[in-house]
Formats: sequence, structure tokens, C-alpha cells
Amino acid sequence: MTQVSRRRFLMISAATATLAGLPGIARAALPVTHWRGVAMGSAASISLAHPNADAIIQRALAEIARLENIFSLYRPNSTLMQLNAHGRIDAPPFDLLECLGLCNAVHTASNGLFDPTIQPLWQLYARHHANGQAPHPDAIKTTLSQTGWNGVGYDQNGVQFDRPGMAITLNGVAQGYVADRVAALLQAEGLTDILVNTGEFHALGGHPDGGDWPVSIDTGSSILTDAVPLRDRALATSSPRGTVFDAQGKVGHILDPRNGAAGKSPWQSISVSAPDAALADALSTAMCLMTRPEITALLAAFPKARLVHLA
Repeated sequence: MTQVSRRRFLMISAATATLAGLPGIARAALPVTHWRGVAMGSAASISLAHPNADAIIQRALAEIARLENIFSLYRPNSTLMQLNAHGRIDAPPFDLLECLGLCNAVHTASNGLFDPTIQPLWQLYARHHANGQAPHPDAIKTTLSQTGWNGVGYDQNGVQFDRPGMAITLNGVAQGYVADRVAALLQAEGLTDILVNTGEFHALGGHPDGGDWPVSIDTGSSILTDAVPLRDRALATSSPRGTVFDAQGKVGHILDPRNGAAGKSPWQSISVSAPDAALADALSTAMCLMTRPEITALLAAFPKARLVHLA
């Protein structure tokens, strides 16, 4: 699982465009407005053409801030940080429960390879490599006893861990979830033709100038020149060595929940398209630890998802 920004910045190819469907406004009258910043520890952007673009973007940023207060591992008072610190929270936000439900579905379909409870192992690797050495196998074995998705209980009354030392990271799903929630907020206001990027992409409608939003993929070593067309669809990419623990760049951040091993992915870059960015995010993360036949089997469990790139 990931702890910090994994990426590969996916580059948006977007030309000046107009807002289709606004009465009295001619096509080619409105340029596309691009906001760029940071969300959930990753490069982020919002692109749209609208006479009230700045106000719309501010509402989107307020939603991102609300969700970061739930999912962030950098904000000490976030819901997730409080859960990890105390092992339990009461009356959890709906967004957290929805994310945990998706985690459970992908965990089951991936035969346990998608496991947010990998967080204690991630912290172990980060601490040791910060001091210039890999964690000892005995330390990995001990820390593995603090992991396991079956140790997480959740319902509308609370979320709790069943053993000391447990913690979770939702960075393998939350970036996509935030993009989905921003898109849902704007769609509820009757808006369309917006591209939201919070580390993963969600296209609400298509490009204001017509056609789909063209999104190119940074594989970690090169930019794919053939853009992925997005319209009312999402795209997520995972790069196993997009973030590394060691100075040599060999120990990737995707940890195997079965044995605690790091840097063993056979893939350099995986991109998945799905109706929701949260699902695409979780699937691309799980696939980092899978063989090609296992990837095919996982996709069969989510028929609306598609493998876009694998290298």
C-alpha cells in the first residue's frame, strides 16, 4: 500500500475550450480554467470552462479539505489518524465507512493482496531506511502480527481494531475516492465537462470543446504519447517504484501483506479505468503484486473496470 504520493504525475492535454450547453454563450467563448495544487499528498488539478469557474473551484477545494480531514495521514487530527492512534473511533463519517466497504470488496477479490492494514509495516520500512538500513526479518515478522484485514471491524457505530499496534492507510483508495466525491458534488449542482485530478482522475462529462478529456500516463520512466480518452469515467495509475524507501531506488513502497516483502512487483506501471476513481485506484494498487493471470481474474470480479496499461 502507499503512504505518500506515489506518482507519476499524469499529464493533462487540454486545449482552450468552451462550455457547451450554456444559452447565449457562443462556443469558443470561454477558456478552460486550470487550478493546480496538492491534494492528499499528490499533485492535483481541476479543469473546467465556466463563467463562475473560480467559485466552482473553491467549492471543490472545500470538499477536498473536508475529506483530507478524514483520510489524511499528515493531519494529526484527521479521523484516520485518530483511529490509528486509539484503535477505535465512534460514529465514523459515512465517507470512511464507504471507503472501508470498497476496501473489503477489493481485499476479498484480490485474495488479500489489497490490505490497508499494511500501515505498521510501511512505518517499519520508512524508519529503518531513513537510518540507511533495511528492517531485520525478525522485525518484519513481528510487525506482520499487527496486520490483517480480519482485525478491522466497522459499522455505523464505530470502527475498531482487534489487536494492539494495528493501523491502516487508505492511500491506495482515498485519492480516487476524493476525486469521486468532488465530481459528485459538482454533478449535484448540475455541472458537467470537468476533469478532477487528486492523484487519480475522474472526468465528469467530456471536454468542453467536444470529445473526451485526453489524459496521458507517466509510467515513471516515460510519458505515453497516446492519451487515454475519459468521459464520465475515471483513471488511476500505480507505479510500484514511484515512491521508494531507499536511496538507491530499489525498495518500492508496495508491500506484500503475505510476507511483508517490499520491492517485489513484476510491473513498472499499471493503469486501470473504471466508473469510479476509488475502484480504479484500489485495483491498480492490488495489481502491483499480481501475476498477469491474477490480474485477469481480479478484473472479472469488477466487469466495468478495464486494464488500460501494464508494463
